[in-house]
Amino acid sequence: MPILSNQKMNAYLKEIADCCGISKWLTFHIARHTFATTITLSNDVPIGTVSKMLGHRNLKTTQHYAKILDKKVSQDMLVLKEKLSKKSFFPASKSNYK
Repeated sequence: MPILSNQKMNAYLKEIADCCGISKWLTFHIARHTFATTITLSNDVPIGTVSKMLGHRNLKTTQHYAKILDKKVSQDMLVLKEKLSKKSFFPASKSNYK
C-alpha cells in the first residue's frame, strides 16, 4: 500500500464523508480516536491490545489518547457489582477475622 501524507488521507476521508452524507469534519486523528474508543474499548478489547494496534510503545500514550467513555465505565461497574454480589467478601479461611 502506498504511504499517504496526513493531508492526502484527510482529503480522502472528506471525500468518503461527502459520499456517505456525513457532515462532520473527519480527520485521520478523529478516525484513530473513534477506532480506539467506540470500536475497540467500548467492545471490551483490552487497552493493551488497543495500544499495540495503534502502534504505541507506551500504554500511557494510549490511556491519554483513547478516552474511556462514561457509558463504558458504568457498564464495567455493573459487571463488578454483579461479581461482588456472587462472592463472599472474605475467603472461608479468613472468616475468623472480624
